Amino acid sequence: MSESTFQNAPTDALVIIPTYNEADNIGPVLERVQNLPIPISILVVDDNSSDGTAAIVRSAMEDAPERVHLIERSGKLGLGTAYLRGFRYALSQDYTYICEMDADRSHDPDDLPRLIEPVRDDEVDLAIGSRYVDGVRVINWPLSRLVLSYSAGIYTRTITRLPILDVTAGFKCFHRRVLEALPLGHVNSDGYAFQVEMHYRTWRAGFRIKEIPVVFTERTEGESKMSRDIVLEAALKVWELRIRSLLNRL
Repeated sequence: MSESTFQNAPTDALVIIPTYNEADNIGPVLERVQNLPIPISILVVDDNSSDGTAAIVRSAMEDAPERVHLIERSGKLGLGTAYLRGFRYALSQDYTYICEMDADRSHDPDDLPRLIEPVRDDEVDLAIGSRYVDGVRVINWPLSRLVLSYSAGIYTRTITRLPILDVTAGFKCFHRRVLEALPLGHVNSDGYAFQVEMHYRTWRAGFRIKEIPVVFTERTEGESKMSRDIVLEAALKVWELRIRSLLNRL
């Protein structure tokens, strides 16, 4: 199969990549996903980046129009709504394996087939790329960030009983049946809280979840989107989820 034919080969897998000012990173990420040994389509959801991120994606679309897709939004509307928009797109286009991945190169595209495989083999309904299975797997994180992330996991598991080590992981693969079953219209969180909420709802709905060990590498280009508001939202969201679950109002 020629390179151009492979790039436009039909695929039942889609990776959703939200972006906001990721011009330094998005080009290499798109290239690496397209060069994987299995065909995976890409949907970039861009929040009106001012650095030309969308233009880079449009250029990639010209070379692989069946594999690279772009949704441009009017402003910085947040990670959670970007993924929800991507989920709706994936379901409407009949993708079966629907992945999340960051644009900042903290997630290794080479791990995407490892996340898709157990879902495709019907071993699990959600495969999560985990930093905390078989030890701690992070590179270039300051100790304070590691302590915050690990402590967030303990805090979340204590309150919700969620049986996941990396509760805020943003690298994963859903089977479409999960997203079809969950009440996505009720999901109203963002950032880390969005990831916690999706994990919790998936678990409470009775779907099978497995953590796959991956290495997380801190970004080297661009600016982190981490903020105090994101951390606070996640801290409060776990209580909301637990209370709603006890009241059968998830």
